[in-house]
Amino acid sequence: MSITIRYFASLREQIGRGEDRLDAAGIATVDAAWQRLHGTPLPARVLAAVNQEYVGAGHALTDGDEVAFFPPVTGG
Repeated sequence: MSITIRYFASLREQIGRGEDRLDAAGIATVDAAWQRLHGTPLPARVLAAVNQEYVGAGHALTDGDEVAFFPPVTGG
């Protein structure tokens, strides 16, 4: 089965696409999904959500999950 990966805002522009799909086999965490796609650990400032809930890089993934990555948000 698969995991859907979505990119938003400037990440979408940097990566050049809005979505990826990964085979769920061997993808245990949010960080592992990012590493499979990009070859590096998840940057500390990138936010992640699984099934529309914010999570950390070590959050466990299961088949059918939707993972969203967001750039850092600035505010004041």
